Amino acid sequence: MKKIIDLITETMEAAFEKAGYESKYARVTLSNRPDLCEYQCNGAMALAKAAKKPPMEIAEQIADILKSSQDESISSKGPVFSDISAVRPGFINLKLSGTFLKDYLDEMNRSENFGLETMEKPKRILVDYGGPNVAKPLHVGHLRAAIIGESIKRLAKYMGNEVIGDIHMGDWGLQMGLIITELKHREPSLPYFDESFDGEYPKEAPFTISELEEIYPCASAKSKEDETFREEALKATFELQNGNRGYRAIWDHIMRISREDLKKNYDNLDVHFEWWKGESDVQKYIPDMVQKMKDDGYAYESEGAIVVDVKEDSDTKEIPPCMILKSDGASLYTTTDLATLKERRESFDPDQVIYVVDKRQEMHFVQVFRCARKTGIVDKDIKLDFLGFGTMNGKDGKPFKTREGGVMRLENLISDINDEMYKKIMENHEEDPETAVATAKTVGLAALKYGDLSNQATKDYIFDIDKFTSFEGNTGPYILYTMVRIKSILSRYIADEGIKEDEKAVLSGYGLNVCDNDAEKKLMLELSKYSAVIEASFEELAPHKICGYIYDTADAFNHFYHENKILSEEDKEKRSGWIALIRLTLRILEQCIELLGFSAPERM
Repeated sequence: MKKIIDLITETMEAAFEKAGYESKYARVTLSNRPDLCEYQCNGAMALAKAAKKPPMEIAEQIADILKSSQDESISSKGPVFSDISAVRPGFINLKLSGTFLKDYLDEMNRSENFGLETMEKPKRILVDYGGPNVAKPLHVGHLRAAIIGESIKRLAKYMGNEVIGDIHMGDWGLQMGLIITELKHREPSLPYFDESFDGEYPKEAPFTISELEEIYPCASAKSKEDETFREEALKATFELQNGNRGYRAIWDHIMRISREDLKKNYDNLDVHFEWWKGESDVQKYIPDMVQKMKDDGYAYESEGAIVVDVKEDSDTKEIPPCMILKSDGASLYTTTDLATLKERRESFDPDQVIYVVDKRQEMHFVQVFRCARKTGIVDKDIKLDFLGFGTMNGKDGKPFKTREGGVMRLENLISDINDEMYKKIMENHEEDPETAVATAKTVGLAALKYGDLSNQATKDYIFDIDKFTSFEGNTGPYILYTMVRIKSILSRYIADEGIKEDEKAVLSGYGLNVCDNDAEKKLMLELSKYSAVIEASFEELAPHKICGYIYDTADAFNHFYHENKILSEEDKEKRSGWIALIRLTLRILEQCIELLGFSAPERM
């Protein structure tokens, strides 16, 4: 099903061609003056010089052709436009006819995915949006990657692509050596540190996740003060990476309990990964990859390190060489990211890889992408996208911290949001506490995710718990409250009409009305933009566009609701048409919030 703006543009193109002009000038856009019209075409002004005519003359000519050809319009039941006007200095202003709009929405209502045209040639897409270090708790710094990445993945799947989300854990660096060394100092009698031990190691880890989360920062602090301890940790890291049996057993314990904890916390965010891979999974690729770079003449020694030049003649700023190995032979993040691309190509062969990462890492990924293409790790036709996100800041404009000034754990942030929502729910209604807790969790997640996603990903934003949990304004709770209101109206309608549970499918057969008031038309116009918004959000990797659409649609519904007495309308046909309209509104809102990664409760 074509986007509504494409159908309107086709009508405009036919008019331009009939007047003897090229159709490329017939581009139609949403009006930037909705008080005057709904759509507009500014092509007459772009055409004026080539046609050697005043733009107003061209606009009036096109408007006359449109008016005279209304009977031959693309709508099977009537004209496309209810009003066509040429306005100085050469705008063509358009208003859609109620019949055309009704026909379009009725077809959306009957179509799969509301008529959205999915990818003609589906892609294989991998989204990298995790990046946590194991043995450390998730904190607020992990929030944006998880929320934005999950939405991008869902959106890519909805567009018909094959998509994999990869958590890409940091699980192979110095932090492992630090943990092993600190554990050895605390419990040297454990069999993992006995070189003569040849039995089976314990199945249970010698630490809990809480103890592990205490061990790492303690060891990290020691390494900064005690050079001997640091050297011991570096040696343990080397031995782990070279197959020390006892250390690998400890590493296995760390990975198992860390994965369990990470999964629990990501589940609380309704964020899920198809791949639970980490830096450790790609170590086997590094030696051959580096050797090939040397053999092919790309990698060379510079001050003891191995580097690849990635600057290009068109660069307007300095792009440093991509360092592959440090002077001591150790690999870096660039090394593992390049090896990860190699592994992804062999395991999944993606057409596109999307990295959802802090925007401060942009230079790193410029170097990695260029190096990967230059050395043949990826083909030139594989699309590599860096979606760099901004910082989540406190009200002071600085990166969000706890009241004590530390980095807040993600589970504590979620708990604070849920507690605030529970308090507001109990203040507004008498509610069963157990039900209120479940509702608060659902609404709290919406508050958190919508509060983040409604901001353009690349921009910093202020985290304001009072604003995010408000039931008024452009917030998650406001969106959910609107949806619950629609659910309530539909339930009352079903009860009033005596429609039984097994008869509810009858609602899907209801057709919409030809709109007879401004509020109804405004809502219908918002719904008709659905396909264009979803398509643009995917192409631009911009979930905030869906948020904007959701808010405009919710706002239009609430205006319609206040202007029209839906359930008390005496005209039965008009009432059923309105039911069809709000039911379509609910279905579209439900699909949109599913793409953003949250859901609506039955009541609030």
